[in-house]
Amino acid sequence: MRAMGRLLPTPTLSLVLLVVWLLLVRSVAPGQLLLGAFLAVGIPLLTRGFWEPLPRVRHPIKLTLFVIKVLLDIVKANLQVSLLILSPKREPHPGFIEYPLQVKEPLTITLLANTITMTPGTVSTNIRLDRSSLLIHVLDMQDEQALVREIQERYERPLKEIFEC
Repeated sequence: MRAMGRLLPTPTLSLVLLVVWLLLVRSVAPGQLLLGAFLAVGIPLLTRGFWEPLPRVRHPIKLTLFVIKVLLDIVKANLQVSLLILSPKREPHPGFIEYPLQVKEPLTITLLANTITMTPGTVSTNIRLDRSSLLIHVLDMQDEQALVREIQERYERPLKEIFEC
């Protein structure tokens, strides 16, 4: 098992790299499978010195539910932004907020920032060096405190539970 761990330090990443390679080349020819497998093993081996230690997923079912919730939020936010843009009488109120972070792990902060950015209408723009807050641009800000509470409840708290930070 140790030899397998040295050959595949991140098996999930290797699988994702193989699938992405096959999707990019749009072929499952033996040569492409072999090249994709070579890349899927080689890239993680060459870059493992740059990776932070990854926290263990403590609750995979909660992670699955979180991903589904985020996907639904993305669809809902797309509809809201579309209505905002297409409505001639509605003016957006853009602005920045400084979101206080409760999580401190680099991966969890990255996941939270990416989740916020993937949701249309919000973009994570900066993380303080001391990891105390995240600067977020909001397309249509109505209530800053309500937005902070919503991010805490919908995204940050579940991430803390999933990774038990």
